[in-house]
Amino acid sequence: MATTPQSKSMFFGALEFLDLIYHSIVREVRTQSGSATFGIMKEVGNIAVFLGLFYMVSVFLGRGATIRGSLMVFLLSGIILFLTHTKAVGSVRSASNATSAIMMHAPMTVILSILAKAFAGLYFQFVAVAIVVILLWIFGADMYVHNPGGLVLPVFISWASGIAVGMVIMIIAPVAPAVVNTLSPIYQRAQMFTSGKFIPAAYMPTAMLGWFSWNPLFHTIDQARVAAFVNYNSDVTSMAYPIWFTLAAFTIGLMGEFWARKNLSKSKHGQ
Repeated sequence: MATTPQSKSMFFGALEFLDLIYHSIVREVRTQSGSATFGIMKEVGNIAVFLGLFYMVSVFLGRGATIRGSLMVFLLSGIILFLTHTKAVGSVRSASNATSAIMMHAPMTVILSILAKAFAGLYFQFVAVAIVVILLWIFGADMYVHNPGGLVLPVFISWASGIAVGMVIMIIAPVAPAVVNTLSPIYQRAQMFTSGKFIPAAYMPTAMLGWFSWNPLFHTIDQARVAAFVNYNSDVTSMAYPIWFTLAAFTIGLMGEFWARKNLSKSKHGQ
């Protein structure tokens, strides 16, 4: 079957876009922290600080109603997904929007800027997590995970939901910057308390679940622990809610980006 010129042009167009994404990610990795090595060490430090803080809390105050098994796996399953989500929110929120000056350059688009920010943050996070896990394993920590493959979807949805939330914040910022400056810190602080990093969802009192179940990260962290621990099951969370939440936020973000590209960018260029 012969290929048509249109299919060839679509193929080469896709290759060109992937090449733009690759170079944008490399540029973003270099500009975020000056060098990739420094950026990775910074992320390792963030994970180590959270891990040390929560470990001390568990030692001095007792583990309470925690899952029977490795304490390090329990802590890391919450910390890694929490940082992955919040890092994605912050990265995408700082991406160039339709009113940014760089959008006047032809190859650059808002979607390209979002992808570069998101994948650069994921790269730092992935390498930092690998370093932390290897170091803990070398020093004798119990790092056994019951179902490693089951962690892939919760981690991915934690990252994707962070991108989606960041897109919504990014499109609101040019229209209502005061609202964003107020709501964004509130959302970040709410994640600290409602993501379920330190309390398994299945062990929570029913009266408390309403304060946590709105949060997609609460569901992904709990489902990650279902995969990590052989003796933990939870019927109060599911992967369906964070997936639908992510799709809805993505839809709102894409619609808002389309509107901003058609309206805000035109009003700026018309000045």
